[in-house]
Amino acid sequence: MIGLRGLILALVIALAGCGVTAPNRGPGYADLDGLSWRDVDRSISLSLGPTALRLIAAGIDDDPGARELIRSLDGVRVRVYQIDGEPVAVAEDLEDMTDRLRQAGWEPVMRVRQGGETAHMLMKLEQQRIAGFTVLASDGLEVVLINVMGEIGPELFSEAMAAVAENVPPVEG
Repeated sequence: MIGLRGLILALVIALAGCGVTAPNRGPGYADLDGLSWRDVDRSISLSLGPTALRLIAAGIDDDPGARELIRSLDGVRVRVYQIDGEPVAVAEDLEDMTDRLRQAGWEPVMRVRQGGETAHMLMKLEQQRIAGFTVLASDGLEVVLINVMGEIGPELFSEAMAAVAENVPPVEG
C-alpha cells in the first residue's frame, strides 16, 4: 500500500508536470527570488500554469477577449510578503532584483519611487514580441511580486501599465 504521503507526493509530481503550476523556465520567466528572509514574511504565493489558466478562461462567458487572453498565457506567479524588517533594506533588495532581471535581458518599462513606495515594471522581448512582464512593488508595509508569462499582446501590457499608473500618486512639482 502506498500510504497517504506517497499518494500526495505522486499527485504533486503529476500536477507539476501537467501545467497546473506556472513554468519555472522559458522566455517570460522572471526569477523572483532575492528578498532577505530577515526582512519579509511570505503571506501569499500563487502559481498558475497553462492548465489552470485554461480552466479559469473556460469559466469566463461574458468577455471573449479576456477569455482568449487568459487562455494564451503560459503562467502567472504572484508572491506577497509582509515587511517585518527594515523597509529600506527591502527597497534595496528590489533594486538588486531589478538589476539582475536587466542583466537577464528584461527591459525596464516603468519605475516609480515616492516616499516609502517603489514600483518597477519590466518586460521581456523575444523575437520582437512580449514574452512576459513582471512587476515588483512595495509600499513599505508589504511587497508584491508578479510575473506573467506567455505571448502577451500589447493590449494586456497597456492595461497592466495603466493599472500600475492608476495607483501611483501624481508628482507634485
